[in-house]
Amino acid sequence: MEHLVRVYNEKDRQTLEWLRRHVGDAAIATAVKQCAGQGKPYLSTVCRRLGVGTPEFSVAALHASSPIAEKSLATIRSILAARATPAKLVASW
Repeated sequence: MEHLVRVYNEKDRQTLEWLRRHVGDAAIATAVKQCAGQGKPYLSTVCRRLGVGTPEFSVAALHASSPIAEKSLATIRSILAARATPAKLVASW
C-alpha cells in the first residue's frame, strides 16, 4: 500500500499497518482516490477521509538504535571532541 500514500518514517509505516488491519486495503484505496490533489496523499489525509484516528505507538519501537547509527554518532563525537580540544588550550592561556 506504500505505493498509494506518502510514507516518510517508521511511525507512518506502523500507522499504515494499523490502518490496513482495521479498515482494509479496499477502503484505503477508495479514500486515496477521493483525496484531491496531485501525487500521493499524506497518510493523515487518508485517515481523515476515512474518519479514523490512529493510536499512539510506543516511542521505544520508533527509536530503535542500529549499529550503523551508533558508529556514525561515535565518529561525530570524536570529530567534535577533536575540535573542542584546541579551543580549551587557547582559552587557558
